[in-house]
Amino acid sequence: METNRAVSIPTAFKKCEETGRIDNFAKAAGLMTGQYRGSYPFDDSDLYKVIEGASYSLILHPDKELEAYVDGVIAKIAAAQEKDGYLYTWRALRAKGYEDWSGTTRWSLLGTSHELYVAGHLIEAGVAYYQATGKRALFDVAIMFADLIDNDFGPDKIHDTPGHPNIEMALAKLFRVTGNERYLKLAGFFLDERGRPHARASYGEYAQEHKRVVEQDEAVGHAVRAVYLYSGMADVGALIGNVEYLKAIDRIWGSVVSKKLYLTGGIGATDSIAEAFGANYELPNLTAYCETCAAIGNVFWNHRLFLLHCDAKYVDVLERTLYNGFLSGVSLKGDTFFYANPLESDGKSPFYEGTLTRQPWFECACCPGNITRLIASIPGYVYAHRDNALYVNLFGGNEAKIEIGGQTVKIKQETLYPWDGAVKMTVKPEKSREFDMYVRIPCWARGHPVPSDLYQYLDESADEVTLRLNGQSIPLNVEAGFARIGRIWREADVIELDLPMPIRRVVANDKVAEDRGKVALERGPFVYCIEWVDNQGHVLNLLLPDNAPLKAQCRKDMLNGIIALTGKALALNSDGKSAERDFVAIPYYAWSNRGEGEMAVWLRRSGQSIPDKQN
Repeated sequence: METNRAVSIPTAFKKCEETGRIDNFAKAAGLMTGQYRGSYPFDDSDLYKVIEGASYSLILHPDKELEAYVDGVIAKIAAAQEKDGYLYTWRALRAKGYEDWSGTTRWSLLGTSHELYVAGHLIEAGVAYYQATGKRALFDVAIMFADLIDNDFGPDKIHDTPGHPNIEMALAKLFRVTGNERYLKLAGFFLDERGRPHARASYGEYAQEHKRVVEQDEAVGHAVRAVYLYSGMADVGALIGNVEYLKAIDRIWGSVVSKKLYLTGGIGATDSIAEAFGANYELPNLTAYCETCAAIGNVFWNHRLFLLHCDAKYVDVLERTLYNGFLSGVSLKGDTFFYANPLESDGKSPFYEGTLTRQPWFECACCPGNITRLIASIPGYVYAHRDNALYVNLFGGNEAKIEIGGQTVKIKQETLYPWDGAVKMTVKPEKSREFDMYVRIPCWARGHPVPSDLYQYLDESADEVTLRLNGQSIPLNVEAGFARIGRIWREADVIELDLPMPIRRVVANDKVAEDRGKVALERGPFVYCIEWVDNQGHVLNLLLPDNAPLKAQCRKDMLNGIIALTGKALALNSDGKSAERDFVAIPYYAWSNRGEGEMAVWLRRSGQSIPDKQN
């Protein structure tokens, strides 16, 4: 989070300056002359996402210099807004080259123009900056644009829906801040219009418009669009009480977690042309797309499902995605980014824009800004509360104040998690009072990599999760993945949770053809990979025997400090013979920070033993 504040956010703003994204607003406002600079009609959204990330960062770490900078950027955005509220610099500057995407007039090609998607990111940025600073400049811009959209779209107005969802989540946020129900109704309108084309061709399965949203039961099409849509359905369904939306996303979630989820929590199996979900159990490794934005959307979606159902299985998927499929999207230095996050590299095949390594920016730069806003918002995922219950979802050193039944409860976590499973939580209610605490027991600590049969652990673990209250052991009483502790809480009550972190071998469901006969390694919430730089330059020829001993080793000298896994594997030679070799595995998120080369999450496995050195 500190790297995000000090490096990633300033880097992203600098790139928005260098690529003309900020100047486009100044040009649209008449503050400077020149033509549109950028790659796509929807480039405005990249700047909005960085502003949202900066907003969350300002809540955590007040920074007058950053705030003043953002104020200056917002002034240009506000000046560029048209009198009726419309704001889309591509159209304002009459840019050329993508008319078949943007259309010649506003709202004319919503399947590809992303006008409503861009508006959604503007609204989210305006809400976030208002909540962070109390300043209304961008918030008022967002409200004016939302009012225009509401005036233009509706049952007796324009019948259309965005090709790329996002406006639905944004309008739900705007409703929650303003209390104006017209925004919530508008979000519902866009959801209900999907799958009901009026005087236009359907946007099809790729844009999740092959059926009405309430009829869908499988994740299909562009992965980012899909999870943004499902997140919007969760928001609107919860706020207006539409049970059919919620039933649909429950069905879809089941299809993802049981058939279309990578071990890293990544989603989207097909290449940069489609960026989409594949068929059931289609999970290639070398060509896995796993777009960073899709991982972010997966976090959004699973968080909302948890808030709906209070079931830890959704946080289990969220955490897996957060520490693996998402975190790999940004370098350890915080200044370069991955668009795609494959689970294997041959050191030769580029997987996005002709590159093998993280880049400082992209032609389509949706991921960097998205990364800044998710990392800065992580505190919002740690706890939750409802009625007389407090939920502890994620673990990490922190202090928080939470309102439970009109009373402030302070909670402090002390832990080295995710490297160590010992978590000490000190609870300090304002006054002694009774409430329930729900402490998540991750599914990986309960013997399941994910809440389905898509993956399973090859080996059993004899280590058990333990829970203590004020030094005394207490039963876990697990309900929906949470250990419930109900009592009258007093000043400085202490909960001690111990989540053992043995090294686990993982195998995939046999229906995943790509992973048959292979094994992956995990420890705690981390998925591991084998990278060339630690393993004599090659890893794709390694075979890991099932009985090969594995050790966890603290390596403060590697990759900003990690726990590495070590052991012996067999290196297969071109003549078919094998030789014993030491190997080192690192957390998947840290790969490709030391140059280009081979990498693999899944290794060929064998039931044979490591050969005797004398043979």
